[in-house]
Amino acid sequence: MKFAQDLRSGNVVTMNGNLLLVTKAEFSKSGRNASVMKFKFRNLKTGSPSEGIYKTDEKFEDVQLEHKEVKYSYADGDNFVFMDAEYNQFEVSKDFMEDALKYLEEEMPCEIVMYEGKPLSIEIPVKVVREVIYTEPAVKGDTSGKVMKPARLQTGFEVAVPAFIEIGEKIEIDTRTDEYVSRAKVA
Repeated sequence: MKFAQDLRSGNVVTMNGNLLLVTKAEFSKSGRNASVMKFKFRNLKTGSPSEGIYKTDEKFEDVQLEHKEVKYSYADGDNFVFMDAEYNQFEVSKDFMEDALKYLEEEMPCEIVMYEGKPLSIEIPVKVVREVIYTEPAVKGDTSGKVMKPARLQTGFEVAVPAFIEIGEKIEIDTRTDEYVSRAKVA
């Protein structure tokens, strides 16, 4: 059991028989009233969002999830198939892939999140390297400040990159913020 004040984003709790992922946790204290925690949840079985305000001393049943290293294999309709080192296959619905679809490529290492042996979602690496397949040429003389332009990756996702990035270059991207980090180092 955990108190509401101890819950953070990423924790999973059970409430009314539902498995809920805490997507946002915010502490709030007003002058006269007791301290409260404001939460945003996502139901891990249905994918539906919800919100709630709870006293800081309310108890929640904390859930331990299993994490397993896998590699992306292929898409099968609305399901995505991942394989672990022992060649076990796990299917994850498109609804639970969230932002991972922007960066997903064959043989990409990921972590599958499971509860009671059932796959719930996928966690991708924090930083990935992707090739720019299209971007506009830089405008000569435009060097004032931090000039950014859109660049399309091989997955079809667009990310803002500095003006000096050209087609065919590999860039490093932070998957949490969808932001350009740097040019990829060529080995």
